[in-house]
This record gives sequence, structure tokens and C-alpha cells, in this order.
Amino acid sequence: MTELILIRHGETDWNRELRFQGQIDVPLNATGQEQARRIGLRLAQEEVHTLVCSDLMRAQQTAIPVAQNRPTNQALMPVLDIALREQSFGVIEGLLVADIKAQFPDEWAQWMQFDADYAFAGGESVRQFHTRVLAAVRALALAYPQQTVAVVTHGGVLDMIYRSAKALPLSGPRQSLIPNAGLNRVRIEGEAINILEWADIKHLSDMPPQPVYDQRKRIQTTCP
Repeated sequence: MTELILIRHGETDWNRELRFQGQIDVPLNATGQEQARRIGLRLAQEEVHTLVCSDLMRAQQTAIPVAQNRPTNQALMPVLDIALREQSFGVIEGLLVADIKAQFPDEWAQWMQFDADYAFAGGESVRQFHTRVLAAVRALALAYPQQTVAVVTHGGVLDMIYRSAKALPLSGPRQSLIPNAGLNRVRIEGEAINILEWADIKHLSDMPPQPVYDQRKRIQTTCP
């Protein structure tokens, strides 16, 4: 049995603009830095044995306060794991939805069918992405049995874990809230992923709403 505290990285300017970040190395903005600071304080008194994060800058910057806000005898150094990167979106990375619709209209129309086996040129399909993410989760459970592991990663990675835990299909839009700097707790027992808590943002309660692209409605909305 291994418990994972899954943390989506803090906000970036591209999150605010609703750009497809994918695997482009984008830093946290000022809001994201404050969110990361609050995560560090929130987890300061919790037992965390290991800290693992995606190697992308926005994840590493979010992990730093978690590593620093530990008792002196519990120092943590983040273990970087490339397998925890966001999904690769290939040729559309860095673009706004309006840009994608203008430059790749046919590809966007196909993407919006939510086919698990479709990928933009140079990118990963959802099925390929899911395989990568689940292999990374299983590897963590094997490497850190009977431990609590804080994992700083990306929204798409958390979506894959949520779908697996809930036995949801890979096709279709996202069905869970995954706010920046939210805390999500799961327990890995054998092949089972059990959700203990999801989208906890109590530590962000007095911060401005977050921008979210609602895949089900295909519109911009906000996350409190």
C-alpha cells in the first residue's frame, strides 16, 4: 500500500490565457508562486516520506516550498520523473484555442470528438498518455511501499489517474475538477487506485477564481 498526495502545479500565465502548455517549459506566475507557498505550508505538518515531481519547471517550482517547509530532521529533495510530464500536444503546444481553430481546423474538429486514439501531429494520444501515466504510478507504488509520497504533476496526469480510479472511459471529456495547486489523495493497493480526497483547495480559499476550459461545455469558465 502506498498513499500519494497528488498536487497539480501552481498557475502559469499560460494557464491564465488557456493556452495548450503540454511539455513546453513555462514558469509559475505570481499567483502560482503564492499557491505553491501555501501548499508548502499546508503540508508542513503532514508525514511525507518522499517528494517526486515532473521535471518541467512549473512542477519543480511548485515542489520547492513542499521540500523547504519540513521539520529539520525530515528534509526532502524532489526526485524528478519525466514520466510525470503533461501530455504532449505536438504542433499545437503554446497555442490558444482560437489559434488552433484557425491554423488546424480539421485537426481541432477531430480532437473535439474526444477519441482516445487521436493525437495532434507530434503529440501523444490519450491512450498513449494513459499508458505512460499508469506505468509511472505503478512504479511509484513499487518503489515506495508503505510510504506517503507527495507527487507534483500536471492536470492531464491527474485526469488519467482519476479516470482509472473511477473506471471511466478514456474517450470523452474530463469529468473531474483539477484546479491548479489542488491536493488530491489516493491509495494504491495492488492494482487498485482508491481516491481518498479530490480537488481540495481549502488553502486557496481567499484567492481569485481560476480560469478553466470546461471540456464538456467547450467554453471558458472559472474554478472557485
